[in-house]
Amino acid sequence: MHPAGPIDTSPPTIECDLDSAQKLELCERRIGYVFHDKRLLQAALTHASCADHRLASNERLEFLGDAILGAVVCELLFRQYPEYLEGDLTKIKSVVVSRQSCAKISESLGLHECLFVGKGMAACREVPSSLLADVFESLLAALYLDGGEKEARQFIELHVGPEIELAAAGEVGGNYKSLLQQFAQREFGNTPLYQLLDEKGPDHSKCFKISAVVGGQRYQAAWGRNKKEAEQRAACNALFELRKEPAPFPSD
Repeated sequence: MHPAGPIDTSPPTIECDLDSAQKLELCERRIGYVFHDKRLLQAALTHASCADHRLASNERLEFLGDAILGAVVCELLFRQYPEYLEGDLTKIKSVVVSRQSCAKISESLGLHECLFVGKGMAACREVPSSLLADVFESLLAALYLDGGEKEARQFIELHVGPEIELAAAGEVGGNYKSLLQQFAQREFGNTPLYQLLDEKGPDHSKCFKISAVVGGQRYQAAWGRNKKEAEQRAACNALFELRKEPAPFPSD
């Protein structure tokens, strides 16, 4: 993980000034693992636009990584949530292994700086989220092939584990307010406030617009069919924005 410091909110861009060896070394530092077979690592970081042919890109590794991620996440969910039904576990898994989650983890590790891409892709100002998700899965497969199941599992538990907890709270418990309260107390020493900004509709079918305030900062408001739902959605928006992600319940 990166050391603590100022948060960079700029979109991820592809690093073009490093040579191959430097990119491989940078990736190993970022993930905390040194590959025995550097060819596996290079293949995992090589986009089809940069490969001589598609078999030399990370597409096959991506296929394997997707399967490994799904299997390990399923087992973690099975063991960690023995009281949840199959439907609940399926909902959580779908969030955790989604392209959005994989892309977010990939960006947090700075993998976009280690990619090998063609000239056209390198000219793009921003890295597509699909590319970020792909490289996360291909790197996971490379870890599995080079270091075995133990290394791959540790990698998943470290980087995907927090996503499991967040998805479990949101998808099953709908407890975004609790998560936001824990965050606010830990980071700011106070509890979130919820401000009613607007309401509309007849008395028997009103909708409410509420915003969460954390540490003096107001976050994206959300509409709900009642105040409880609006507060949950507002808390969810705040959590996502605190993680530098788009609010899932935009109010406008």
